Amino acid sequence: MIVLFPGSFNPIHNGHIRLAEYILTQPNVDEVWFLVSPNNPLKAADTLWDEQLRIDLVKRAIQGKERMQASDFEFALPRPSYTANTLRALAQAYPDKQFALLIGEDNMWVFDKWREHEWISTHYPIFVYPRSNGTENHILHHSTFYILKDAPLCPISSTQIRERLAQIPSQQWADDAVLQWLPKPIMDYLSVSFHD
Repeated sequence: MIVLFPGSFNPIHNGHIRLAEYILTQPNVDEVWFLVSPNNPLKAADTLWDEQLRIDLVKRAIQGKERMQASDFEFALPRPSYTANTLRALAQAYPDKQFALLIGEDNMWVFDKWREHEWISTHYPIFVYPRSNGTENHILHHSTFYILKDAPLCPISSTQIRERLAQIPSQQWADDAVLQWLPKPIMDYLSVSFHD
């Protein structure tokens, strides 16, 4: 089974990678695909870095990591990126593959706002990454949600990382506690790309 890890990855950080490593320890999971979203309909487009930069950063971050792939599959699909459309297109492109979906707890609370959410939950297993207490009780009442109870928690978000990158000069990045969550290849690349 391939677990789809969709997200903006704006940018990818070590929390994402540690979660993917944890998912790969789960029964029947063969691969994790980082499915980079060019335009999440629930997020403001003006906060997103260029999509090509984001997919490139994911590739750099997971280089050499077995059973992880960076996917720009959604880049060729109509926008905004609706998960149901993506899942149908993936099933057509890879008829021999079995897919599951990973979502964060924040997405679980608004899952009923997703387009064709009932179709998604009927046809695909959904793994939920918990971020607060009380998640387990909610999921136990939803037969298609599977809680990742022992998943490593991440105290940092991509938003915090972007804000920190803009706040301090690149010479100080290596010593910053927030930016320590960036994989080294990403830190090295951004330190050249960003200008003070």
